[in-house]
Amino acid sequence: MKARTVLPAVAMTAVSMVLTLAVVVMWLGAAMPWPVAVVVGLGIDGGWLATLAYERRLAAQGDHSRAVTGVGWCFGMVATGVLVVHALTAEESTGAWLAVAWLPVAAKALWLVHGLWERTALTSTALDAIQGIQQEARDEAAVARARLRAEAATEETRLTAVTEAGARVAHVQAETSQTLSEAWSTLEKARTGKDTGRALTSVTTRVTPGVTPRWELPVWGPTEPVTALSLEAAPALTDEALDVLVDQIRHSECPALSYRDMASRFRAAGHSASEVRLRAAWKRMVA
Repeated sequence: MKARTVLPAVAMTAVSMVLTLAVVVMWLGAAMPWPVAVVVGLGIDGGWLATLAYERRLAAQGDHSRAVTGVGWCFGMVATGVLVVHALTAEESTGAWLAVAWLPVAAKALWLVHGLWERTALTSTALDAIQGIQQEARDEAAVARARLRAEAATEETRLTAVTEAGARVAHVQAETSQTLSEAWSTLEKARTGKDTGRALTSVTTRVTPGVTPRWELPVWGPTEPVTALSLEAAPALTDEALDVLVDQIRHSECPALSYRDMASRFRAAGHSASEVRLRAAWKRMVA
């Protein structure tokens, strides 16, 4: 994977350096001796190559220098400028020279892409771990979706069954109510009918002589609550009787009971007296 990013950058850098050297020699060869032009071209290419090597060394150490990067881009812009000026001043093939004038800048951009790849590259072990985590997450999501679909189908089946059962119950209740209504109507007709009433009366008279029968149907419908029977209040104890009871309960055990135990047993026995009277009787007996 590393070769996919570094090889294009190396190839484009080499082509850019050759083009820069050739253009400098052709451009300056007419104005100065060609060895001098070669030195100028090699100086541009050498400066660019030196800054690139230093920048790659810092990247290998996990470091970065903006100054070195800026100098490298300056050399790249100088090489590009030389190619552009030569293309504009050339008498022929201007378009062809302009077409290759962008190669130095493109080479720097490829090295930038390669540096970004190196800073974000992962080992095969890490990639395998990431793939395993992603696969596990996909598996869990698939299982969760299947579980939700199964639960939804189960709930739908349950609701359908409950609805059908409720419908059957309602149908049975309706039929039962209709049957009871018809039976009630029949009983009412039998009770209010002239002939049936006389027949029922004659039969009942023989079974229970001297009793006039009342053929009343039971109430079928809302009922009213029956009030509870009120009990008559028990007569209040006199002071003498209260004193005797308190003294008997107090001395029912040895040693004598405390007031709290005596009061509990007094009320448990069903006797009634106010707390004030009961405490006064206790004080009288203790005194």
